[in-house]
Amino acid sequence: MLHDRYPGISILGDNYPPPTWRQYVAHILGLTKILLVLCVVGNVNLFSMFGQPTPSFWTWLSGNKLYGCLMIFFLSNAIEGQLISTGAFEIQFNDMPVWSKLETGRIPQPPELYQIIDNHIRLDQSPSWSEAI
Repeated sequence: MLHDRYPGISILGDNYPPPTWRQYVAHILGLTKILLVLCVVGNVNLFSMFGQPTPSFWTWLSGNKLYGCLMIFFLSNAIEGQLISTGAFEIQFNDMPVWSKLETGRIPQPPELYQIIDNHIRLDQSPSWSEAI
């Protein structure tokens, strides 16, 4: 929609990186997911290896391998997705920030975005004070 209204404008998109600690936690969760699925499929009881009583959820996982592995996979993927998602929608015009979803908590409506861009184009085209004098 922006290309239709402003054909000469260059629009770039990129992922906004999450904080480093969240990336690490998501990575550790991904590795833990793989380890748990391998233990369920391989019938390895981690609790008995450490001399602990086997909890009922592990007994259920061992008896329902397909459902258990799917549950581990989808639940951990949902958590990993939340960890690496920033929800950022940042708009810059000529390297000047003009909108931040991180600060405002929302995405601008199209008329609002058009007005912001029009104002910045108008400011870029107006003569500076030193040129006017």
